[in-house]
Amino acid sequence: MRRTVYNEDHEAFRETIRAFIESEVVPVYDEWFAAGQAPRDFYYKLAELGIFGIEVPEEYGGAGVESFKFEAILYEETARAGISFGGSGVHVLLCLPYLKAYATEEQKKRWLPDFVSGRSMYAIAMTEPGTGSDLAGMKTTAKLSEDGTHYVLNGAKTFITGGVHADKVIVCARTDAPKADDRRHGISLLVVDTKSEGYSVGRKLDKLGLKVSDTAELAFVDVKVPVEDLLGEENKGFSYLGQNLPQERLGIAVGAYAQAKAAVRFAQQYTQDRTVFGKTVASFQNTKFELAACKAEVDAAEAVCDRAIEALDAGELTPAEAASAKLFCTEVAHRVIDRCLQLHGGYGFMNEYPIARLYTDNRVNRIYGGTSEVMKSIIAKSMGL
Repeated sequence: MRRTVYNEDHEAFRETIRAFIESEVVPVYDEWFAAGQAPRDFYYKLAELGIFGIEVPEEYGGAGVESFKFEAILYEETARAGISFGGSGVHVLLCLPYLKAYATEEQKKRWLPDFVSGRSMYAIAMTEPGTGSDLAGMKTTAKLSEDGTHYVLNGAKTFITGGVHADKVIVCARTDAPKADDRRHGISLLVVDTKSEGYSVGRKLDKLGLKVSDTAELAFVDVKVPVEDLLGEENKGFSYLGQNLPQERLGIAVGAYAQAKAAVRFAQQYTQDRTVFGKTVASFQNTKFELAACKAEVDAAEAVCDRAIEALDAGELTPAEAASAKLFCTEVAHRVIDRCLQLHGGYGFMNEYPIARLYTDNRVNRIYGGTSEVMKSIIAKSMGL
């Protein structure tokens, strides 16, 4: 079936990204994997390619494109090559929507040009040790100074993707105590300069997968944040966080679908080249049936993603629909990648093969952005259950 979600401009962008990956990433990716992160200078190359500015309005140095489709192509092409762009995905997928939606005109002029150029890489800090998905239970505080010129930030965050290289971090903190009938009250968003006194990066976390994506612990000890760097209105941060969840979850769904599609490609290539008992692995009926079943699941995931991408661009993707797409695509990817690794035999367990990296990278898709169990709860609630 012909895919209709992308046009000629999108496919031209795909060709550019594919060539860039082959020349700039593939030759050095093993070095990044061993180091546990992409080098900071690489983000300048992404900026030069225009990736950070696609959805940024033209008056701030971007291309002004109001579409998620170019972002989706990035997911597809990085998965196809078995690589990642490090922690830079958070910069655009998670942080940009908040800056576009809630920054004042003065803040946009101050922040977005450096966002586009890669001079300021962004991360977002929500999760805290001991609270996990319970954002309303966060303990990090931001108290207004007596003269009203700045907030004093204290607390800690963990699992912060892009936290090692970040120049600015959107920090979720309590500017007021929760109300008896509303635990979500009192949370605000502050854009914090990582060079601020009292700001520190703790451990670069050693993860099961996503080895090239830097993930860190952050700590704040009496960090002074100018009131001019409050993002949106005070105490309304929790409602802001919910606004971007459909796009965030769709991004995870598309990434998972793309990983599953790549896994089938890797397994097909491997089984056609690998010989056992005098025959290629691909010639055995079991291999054919496994790959055929995997392709059918990938085709279904692709259809779900394409429909959701169109809905997001039209402003019609609901939280429940995004949850459904994430649940389905991440569960498909789990099954498909596992079966494709099995077809690699012992070599599938070796990190030098992209299927092994896909296997570990894929596992977190059913956890972050809301676990599969949370997705089921959201879907059930939309059904009136």
